[in-house]
Amino acid sequence: MVHALRGKRFRSRLAVLAPLVTALAVTWSGIAAADPASIWTIPAEPGPVQTVHGDAATYENHHFDAAPPGANDFACQPSAAHPRPVILLHGTDSSAYNDYAALSPRLVDAGYCVFAVNYGRNPEKDTYGTEDMVVSGYQVKEFVGLVLSRTGAQAVDMIGYSQGATIARYYINRLGGAAHVGQWIGIASPSYGGVMYGAGPVAQTMPGLVDALTPVITKAVVQQMQGSDFLVALNAGGDTAPGVRYTTIGSRVDEVIQPFENIALHGPGATNLVVQDLCPPNMTGHFQLVYDPFTLQLIMNAMDPDRVVEPVCVPVALGTGIPEVIASAHS
Repeated sequence: MVHALRGKRFRSRLAVLAPLVTALAVTWSGIAAADPASIWTIPAEPGPVQTVHGDAATYENHHFDAAPPGANDFACQPSAAHPRPVILLHGTDSSAYNDYAALSPRLVDAGYCVFAVNYGRNPEKDTYGTEDMVVSGYQVKEFVGLVLSRTGAQAVDMIGYSQGATIARYYINRLGGAAHVGQWIGIASPSYGGVMYGAGPVAQTMPGLVDALTPVITKAVVQQMQGSDFLVALNAGGDTAPGVRYTTIGSRVDEVIQPFENIALHGPGATNLVVQDLCPPNMTGHFQLVYDPFTLQLIMNAMDPDRVVEPVCVPVALGTGIPEVIASAHS
């Protein structure tokens, strides 16, 4: 949901949601004409590998067109071992590089063709994933079509972090994407939204308050609140689609998605993994999950169940990664 915020934006949203820690080589106009203000881009400047989320955010602050290492090589041809290109979708108020500077190179080194898009940008601001998630879903649909066309593949696999997981699921479940997707992996997925430490339900009970807050906390954040119209519609009739393998990877101590049970999916084809159930001393939360080595290995195992490597379980302190994310907001 909300992470890796920068500068004035970070401070203003933190004031509203105090409990939460909250380029362009090719630009394509999304096919959802409902919101011409929201744009998407394909980052093209290869960035370095990172091992800490905050370090990736700091680098991206000064390299707005940074691409995750190894991603967006449109000359890449899927192999027989890995016939489906991998689509990476970032979280709220973030970017592909910010969230995938650790995972992308691991996938590339393992032989996958990897592609990442920056979606949902208000052209008057400098980060992505803040605009209407319906429009962002159509932008992702167009990007997937481009990847399939350029690679000749018949289907893709999709990995989404935070909001990106829900955008991917919206594409699969509501925009016909199930016919073009083999599997979906959601990391810290707000599948049923978050209560934002009680702030969300309070705001939802006060007429007009959510609408008044939307310009400050963004449309996408409102749509990720537990009980939002967007999530209710997305999950109506079942939260999975036939023919797609779904895996959620979540944390009991997620700082954003509470209750953490809202991460899990309940439909056929879903597997729900909780880091602390598999490695009790690992207290990684929302902000560091995509940079946690244990979690990264869970992702690699889900991608290729025939080549499972046992992840190494080591203690991780509660709150790891949060100070670096806050520091990057002011870099």
